[in-house]
Amino acid sequence: MHRRSFLQVAAAVTARASTTAGTPVYRVVTHYSPSAHPGMPGPYPGRVVRTHSEKSIDSSTASVDVPTVREMMSRGIRALTGEKNDGDAWAHFIDSKDVVGIKLNCSGAPKIRSAPEVVAVVVENVIARGVPPANIYLYERFLDQLTSVHYEKYVPQGVNIVAVETPRRSLLGYDPRTYVEVDFFGEDDTRSNMVRLVTERFTKIVNVPNMKEHNTAGVTGCLKNIAYGNYSNVARSHRDAKTNTLSFIGTLTNVEPLRSKTVLQVMDGLRGVWHAGPFSEYERFRFFPKQIVFGTDPVAIDRLLIDVIDNKRKAEGAASIWDRSMDRIRSGPLSDPNFNRFIREPGHIEYASKAGLGIYDLAKIRVTDVEV
Repeated sequence: MHRRSFLQVAAAVTARASTTAGTPVYRVVTHYSPSAHPGMPGPYPGRVVRTHSEKSIDSSTASVDVPTVREMMSRGIRALTGEKNDGDAWAHFIDSKDVVGIKLNCSGAPKIRSAPEVVAVVVENVIARGVPPANIYLYERFLDQLTSVHYEKYVPQGVNIVAVETPRRSLLGYDPRTYVEVDFFGEDDTRSNMVRLVTERFTKIVNVPNMKEHNTAGVTGCLKNIAYGNYSNVARSHRDAKTNTLSFIGTLTNVEPLRSKTVLQVMDGLRGVWHAGPFSEYERFRFFPKQIVFGTDPVAIDRLLIDVIDNKRKAEGAASIWDRSMDRIRSGPLSDPNFNRFIREPGHIEYASKAGLGIYDLAKIRVTDVEV
């Protein structure tokens, strides 16, 4: 590297010092500055709209009622923005000149994934804003997970459906100049690079996670999907019972341009996983909240998700995701909901709030419930 290039990179580096015992020290390298109004927490901090309909999905067959989902999507986005029609509501987030990335969650696909019926309505509304299909990207990290869902059957021809790692462990889809560096366990590769499409192509990102327990992070919601789904080399954050998701998720999410470009959160809660996530093989750990949740604040939405997952676990007689007892740690299949491989870290959501990514305090979160 030439000296001038080295100095340019060095000028873009910020280091997060350890603030509590055991917190890793992160080195963030980016050439991108925040926008005047970053997408997270966006124009509606602490504001969450939950739409619910018993008709949205059949709990016995998992068949989705598309007209009901379309109505839930319409009423949710209008309630969030206060607009009277969908076009004006989506205009708060998307312009005809945008190149739009729709961040899917396909960990656990084909059965556990961002519902294609929900994704299809997002695409419909983006196209209605004048964005051509060629400027819309459905994207996920891994090709096998992505292709197993067959999103192409649900969206118009011309919409890009892209896996970042083709093949797995390929670094070509990641930006070598935008990364987070941290040594967790003395691993050889200590860098996690941001997805190149995020830094070089997209102008806006719509995040479409689904409701899942996660055996390291506690829950997979908006934050984990946008963080772990937009970087390379992230699984290194956990080993044995220890996971560094507490601080890693918020740190990754906070890096530019990811933070500024992620302008809308649409959480698919038609179905969910309350144990053994993300790769649940057990039908009995799946449930049907029959919700779609809207906001620009990923912290506020994820704070509510904690209660959705933990209340379901309580109803099933399972240990809380907050349980930190080593007596609950066991290797092997996650067939017993009272045992896990890791000490879960649902506290990553509060950590992210301290980085300015949103509102964690329930008393300050304003929820609008819409029944369809």
